[in-house]
Amino acid sequence: MAPSFEPLKNDLLIRAAWGEEVERPPIYLPEYHEAKGNRDFFQCCRDPEIASEITIQPVNRFAGLIDAAIIFSDILVVPQAMGMTVEMIDKKGPHFPTPLKSPQDPQYQQLLDKNVDVASELDYVYKAITVTRQKLAGRVPLIGFCGAPWTLFCYMVEGGGTKLFAESKRWIYRHPEESKKILQKIAEICVEYLALQVQAGAQLVMVFDSWAGEHSPASFQEFSAPYLKYISQHLPARIRELGLDPVPMTVFPKGAWFALDSIIDLGYNVVGLDWLQDPKEARKIAGSRPIVFQGNADPGVLYGTREVITKTVQDMVEGFGGGKKGWIANLGHGITPGVNPDDLKFYFEEIHRLTT
Repeated sequence: MAPSFEPLKNDLLIRAAWGEEVERPPIYLPEYHEAKGNRDFFQCCRDPEIASEITIQPVNRFAGLIDAAIIFSDILVVPQAMGMTVEMIDKKGPHFPTPLKSPQDPQYQQLLDKNVDVASELDYVYKAITVTRQKLAGRVPLIGFCGAPWTLFCYMVEGGGTKLFAESKRWIYRHPEESKKILQKIAEICVEYLALQVQAGAQLVMVFDSWAGEHSPASFQEFSAPYLKYISQHLPARIRELGLDPVPMTVFPKGAWFALDSIIDLGYNVVGLDWLQDPKEARKIAGSRPIVFQGNADPGVLYGTREVITKTVQDMVEGFGGGKKGWIANLGHGITPGVNPDDLKFYFEEIHRLTT
C-alpha cells in the first residue's frame, strides 16, 4: 500500500517533464549535500531521518527558487544490495575492496544467481523517500534515482573511480557476452528499485549514466543504450502493476553527446545534457520529437563573476528557446566543492529573472 501525502503545491517540474507548456522553466539542484558534515556517507544514506534532512536542506535554504528535491542516496546502493562491499573513503570516493575481476571470479556467478530482494535490501531508501515526502508537505516534488547499468558495472569492475577505465574496457572487449549478462541483471534490479521508490513517494525518477561518455559510439549502442532502454520500457508497466500512475523518467548520459539522436528515442521523457552539449544543437537534433531537455550550465561558472553567471544564464535561456516548454534548468552534474552559496543563489535568481 502506497503511503498518502499532502497535495503538491508546486507541480512545475512535473508539468514540464511531461512536455507541457509552463510559465517558466523549473529549476532543481542535484547533489548539494552540505548538511552531511563529518558523518559517514553510507551511514547517512541508511538513516531515513538524516537522509531526509540532507534532502530538504537546499529546499529550505533556497526557498522559492528551486522546484524539486532529489533524495539523498547514492547510485552504489545497488551493488551493495547485490552483495558487493562498497566503502566511501574520505577525499577519495567509493571503494570496492573486492571488485569483479573476470567471469572466472566466483563473485561473477554469485552475482548472476543471487535473487536480490530489492524491497528488503534497499528498504532504508524507501523509508527516506516517504519521510522526506511527508516533511516536504507538497512544497515541491521529490525525485528518486538510480545509477545506469553501465555506470554501476564500471564501478563494480574498476573497484572505484578511474580515469582509464581499463578494467571496464577489458570486460566488454574480451568478455562481451558475460558483460551483457551482468548489465541485464543490473537493469532488472534498477526497474524494481525505481518502481518501489515511486511506491514510497518519488514523483519523478532519474537514471544517471555518469560514465556514458567513456564509450565509443559503437560501444554505447551495444553496452549502454539497450539497458537504458530496458529500464524505460519496463518501469512504467511495473509501476502500473503496483497500482500507481506512471511518473516522468529522466536519463542523464553524461558525456554521450555523440549519441544524443538515438538517446532521444530511448523512451525517456527528459534527457539531461551536460555542459559539453550546445543547447541549440541539441534542439536541432531533437527536431519535432517530443523530448524535454534538462541542463546544462557548467558548474564551474559558479567560481566566476556575477557578470559571467548572468551571461551563462542568458546563453542557456536563449539556447533552450526561452524556457516555456521543453526545458528543466539545472547545473551539468551537481555542485562542485568550494562554491559560494550566495553565487549559487544568484544563479537561481537570474534564471527566474530572465525567464519570468
